[in-house]
Amino acid sequence: MGAQAILDVIGSFILFGWLLLSTIRVGTANSENMQSYGGELLVQENLVEITKLLEYDFRKIGYCKEPNNLPDPTRAVILADSERIKFLTDVDLTGSGPDGVVDSVYYYLGPTSELLSTTNPRDRLLYRVVNTATPKGANLGVTSFKLKYFDGQGVFIPFPITGNNLQKIQTIQISIIVENTVAAEIVETAPVNQQYSSAFWQQMRLSSRNYRNR
Repeated sequence: MGAQAILDVIGSFILFGWLLLSTIRVGTANSENMQSYGGELLVQENLVEITKLLEYDFRKIGYCKEPNNLPDPTRAVILADSERIKFLTDVDLTGSGPDGVVDSVYYYLGPTSELLSTTNPRDRLLYRVVNTATPKGANLGVTSFKLKYFDGQGVFIPFPITGNNLQKIQTIQISIIVENTVAAEIVETAPVNQQYSSAFWQQMRLSSRNYRNR
């Protein structure tokens, strides 16, 4: 075999190797894109479910089908913290609508140690407790749940909020970050890089219409 033929064979091997490597990279990129898209879609769906429930509950703060059972809506918030809130409202417990009985609703975040079964080290259970029922946590990838409170003039009420300051609360700002509980692995980096799709939602000064009955 002549020198030119040897060079042709070597060149063919190099070209084949380059094409094979390119094909692998394209396949890897497509796989990563699919993981990323699937993760982002799941995160968006989880965020929608959480915000729908929060908006429904928060807009009913101070509401009761029988107004005489909750005559002063300004006293409806009984605990207000940066990651916790407890308020009075009239919850639909049976699916047939509010029954005129005053209920309490308590939202708070659990610790990250409760979700060691997921690969995301930051996700936590967002608990919703009605009255004295067993706390029920939603494992939807919540990594941050922050609350701020404002008075009737839109002035921020600093923490801790206790006593008469609870009655000053007119509006509430809710901020939530949701991440995927499973990471998308970026294999082109060494070591393998794990990325978690995330979505942020903030409702500026979500106000309960019942506060207008002052």
